Amino acid sequence: MTNQIQTIAIDKLVAHPDNPNRMSKKNFAKLVHNIEQTARYEPLVVRPKGDCFQIINGHHRWRALQQLGYKAAEAVVWDVDDHDTHILLATLNRLGGSDVLDKKLALLQRLNKRMRARELAKVLPLRRPQIERLTHLKRPTGPARIAADRLANPLVFFLNDTQRQIVESALSLARQSKSVISAKATTSAGKKAAAITRMAQHFIKSSG
Repeated sequence: MTNQIQTIAIDKLVAHPDNPNRMSKKNFAKLVHNIEQTARYEPLVVRPKGDCFQIINGHHRWRALQQLGYKAAEAVVWDVDDHDTHILLATLNRLGGSDVLDKKLALLQRLNKRMRARELAKVLPLRRPQIERLTHLKRPTGPARIAADRLANPLVFFLNDTQRQIVESALSLARQSKSVISAKATTSAGKKAAAITRMAQHFIKSSG
């Protein structure tokens, strides 16, 4: 494995068929615009594959460079086997941190002094209304205090197609009943949560 950057012909780069990462059309357009305006991009990560190089990380950058007519791309070549490549495919596009709010706000506000929200929206993964709201927020001076009963608790489970259809049908019927939905539930997610809770309560009572 080497971390030296090499210049590789675009037609010598091939996508990995198992790449799980997908980017929305809107964000891909922003990526293309960003590279077009700055001529800068993070080097791809590839591995030797026959007489070509298989992309491990950077599939969207590669497509963007192709669209912009680049003949070559900068890349870091790693000599890794199939097993390590699959691990990298599963992690490189998913391992990351989260924004520190006050630093994110300060950064957006500095950018907004030179670029309008409309222009920033072309290069940042944010829409113009989001940027406008964030740039007008005051930077927090201390940790926010939120009552424990106001916090939403995620509940994640996986359904097959048949199970999903049954659950969606039940939720649709439940949402049509005013007695099921809490008056406090205003969002679609909130109404679904209220409907699921009501159905669970009904099951508990009928089993008791």
